[in-house]
Amino acid sequence: MVDVIGIVEACAREATLFAAVGFLIGGIDDLVVDALYGLRYLRRRWRGVRELTLSDMAPPRARLAVFVPAWDEAAVIGPMLRTALARFDHPGYRIYVGTYPNDRATIDAVAEVAESDPRVRLVVGPRAGPTTKADNLNALWRALKRDEAATGVAATGIVLHDAEDVVHRHELRVFDEYLTRFDAVQLPVFPLPDPRSRLIGGTYIDEFAEAHGKQLVVREAIGAGLPFAGTGCAIRAEMIARIADARDGRPFDAASLTEDYELGLTIAAMGGRTTLAWVTEADRRTPVAVRALFPARLEPAMRQRSRWMIGIALAGWDRVGWGHWSAIGEHWMRMRDRRSPLAVIVLLAAYAAFVLWGASAVLHWTVGSSPLKAEPWLRAVLLANAAMLAWRLAVRASFVGRIYGAREAALSLPRVLVGNLIALVAARRALFRYASMLRGEALVWDKTSHSFPDDVAEALR
Repeated sequence: MVDVIGIVEACAREATLFAAVGFLIGGIDDLVVDALYGLRYLRRRWRGVRELTLSDMAPPRARLAVFVPAWDEAAVIGPMLRTALARFDHPGYRIYVGTYPNDRATIDAVAEVAESDPRVRLVVGPRAGPTTKADNLNALWRALKRDEAATGVAATGIVLHDAEDVVHRHELRVFDEYLTRFDAVQLPVFPLPDPRSRLIGGTYIDEFAEAHGKQLVVREAIGAGLPFAGTGCAIRAEMIARIADARDGRPFDAASLTEDYELGLTIAAMGGRTTLAWVTEADRRTPVAVRALFPARLEPAMRQRSRWMIGIALAGWDRVGWGHWSAIGEHWMRMRDRRSPLAVIVLLAAYAAFVLWGASAVLHWTVGSSPLKAEPWLRAVLLANAAMLAWRLAVRASFVGRIYGAREAALSLPRVLVGNLIALVAARRALFRYASMLRGEALVWDKTSHSFPDDVAEALR
């Protein structure tokens, strides 16, 4: 029995040591981001810099093409298009919807809207689906170029949206304004609270509130490339054309599972100026942002997270590398983007340590001996990690509360455990899928099923 206790305690100590050091490094990394955000905030307050509001926008003048790739989206694409047409406050836009010849239901849903409104252009791609989202976007780009050649009217910018998005009424005005000064712009993306899934669906609320409220702000402040969210972003047509010229007419990389993330880094690498547009409405509180319902069940949430992990943390390492050697901020941000697999390993070690220390306590109780105590330095590290965890939870809750209010801020605390569970399950799937990709398996659009709110006005309240 003594030998068993010694083995359990040794395993518990090693797992604790690995997890404690991993959490310490990650916690310090996050603290630096928080500090930079705080310094930027104080500096702007000192200088009297305020966020732009819609009243600062010039009258609309650009012509925008909105790209909406759609595979198996018959349930949501019709309501999404009708809502967008009713909400967009801009005179010069057209929505291009990309479909597949073997997806008749989605084609019919789009055609029904397009027949009654010429601002919607149905595009049926040449290949059977699903391919990749980027392949679908390339088909939309070719359709736009054909239309421009036929009419002689060129688009100023390309706006990317997903088939489940609830667009903001004034977002095209914001894109119109920012594309006069930047090559690409990303709006904040804030998931809609889902009453059916306060925990699983709510994890997206927490992550996007912090990512688009703080992390992208810090990336831009240190001069690092700004990855796109794949929706709610706009790129100048000239920039897209430059990328297309370099890629044999295909601006979106069909070999990528996260073409949106890579597109933002590509534009920055080509010298393009990108920015996060934080523009508020007249109340100076409500941001112009894209809203959508995200997966509400564990399985689709896991599939989506595994796709992000493959495209950004695994395949992204090979595909986009680390940037120029002297770009320290870029290297740091890409390292943060790719730390999720290691974070999962650290998390597993922490859970294993918790179980092993519990088993050790039970074994000591059984034989009537005293359990082993951690060394003082390890206890100090664990205490520091506990303090940083408390700070991390408080920071996340503050950013969630800024957008969603006190209730969602409070729910963000237990949702940390749910997010950890999703990450653990997604990591296993991501590793197996990435191994299949390395063996030459064809890429397909590993999308999740989507839903659209029945009452948009109520969902946005």
